[in-house]
Amino acid sequence: MKKVIDGKALVYCEGAFNTPNGKTAHGLVRFTERYEIVGVLDEKYAGKDAGDVLDGRPNNIPIFSNIETAVSQLSVTDNMPTYLVIGLAPDGGRLPQVAKATIRKALEKGWNVDSGLHDFLTNDSDLMAVARKNNCQVRDIRKTPDRDKLHFFTGAIEKVDCLKLAVLGTDSALGKRTTAWLLVHAFRAAGKKAEMIGTGQTGWMQGAKYSMVMDSCINDFVSGEIEHAVVSAFKNESPDVIVIEGQGSLMNPAYPGGFEILAAGRPDYVILQHAPTRVEYDGFPGYKMHSLKEQINAIQVISGKEVIAITVNHEGMTKEEIPEACKQITLETKLPAFDVLEYGAKELVHLLMEKLK
Repeated sequence: MKKVIDGKALVYCEGAFNTPNGKTAHGLVRFTERYEIVGVLDEKYAGKDAGDVLDGRPNNIPIFSNIETAVSQLSVTDNMPTYLVIGLAPDGGRLPQVAKATIRKALEKGWNVDSGLHDFLTNDSDLMAVARKNNCQVRDIRKTPDRDKLHFFTGAIEKVDCLKLAVLGTDSALGKRTTAWLLVHAFRAAGKKAEMIGTGQTGWMQGAKYSMVMDSCINDFVSGEIEHAVVSAFKNESPDVIVIEGQGSLMNPAYPGGFEILAAGRPDYVILQHAPTRVEYDGFPGYKMHSLKEQINAIQVISGKEVIAITVNHEGMTKEEIPEACKQITLETKLPAFDVLEYGAKELVHLLMEKLK
């Protein structure tokens, strides 16, 4: 049986599963060491298997129309959760008001609630009164930590002498985090010690032991928190490789993530995630995506580090179209291209083994 950090969890993703706004739920359905996921809430896909809907690979995680149906069916299989996890990841990180009714019902049942949105549940006096009455824990993962718990950049990153890889992207909601986890797991399967550095709320929810949440952090301390996570992983685990999860993209108008990861995480190499079918930045019609060559050049100019491979997000493509898409990317960039989301990371890890220190 898989060991989990916290316990069984039901994931709230009403109206967003299998869309970019459900990417937190997607990550949890695919993999998490923090919870055992027993179901997803989204009326649109009720009765279906979450893994089948998301990836065409059934994983025995059912989707329910509402919390009452979930409780009724999960009680029969003795699979009741102790957590409700908010699996939404909408633009701006705002909590839909309609979600509060389900959150209240979960608290009334004595469940704990975890949320990674910018609307903090702990600021809602009515919900917190219900939580206190039923002895429930409510965690706002994106809430800014106290300043006295934050770290400033020190330069200690220079003592980290294992291989450091950053998985960046040409846009947001591309699967960078999933690719990072697949790399970690493939390195481990190959007999190497690998650690994941989570940089967002979903990485934490998936159980990344060493993580920080970039967009919850005061700007002065973002670089220091990234450095602290990498240095801690290196000191405590003595890994062969550290993989840093990317955020947004350098050129996305709303989510220009990646600068601090390059500057403070100081990766040896960058793996760049790209969706060949995208022509505009996710959620921003009229903002044409910069070319793959422009994005590679920006990374290399900013960091002085090499983009070593392209990983492909096959959205909008058939399985038969993936090999040709990878071939065309290699012809355009002179870099190897892999769809690890479809085929796994074994082949890419074989290439990266040559770079281990």
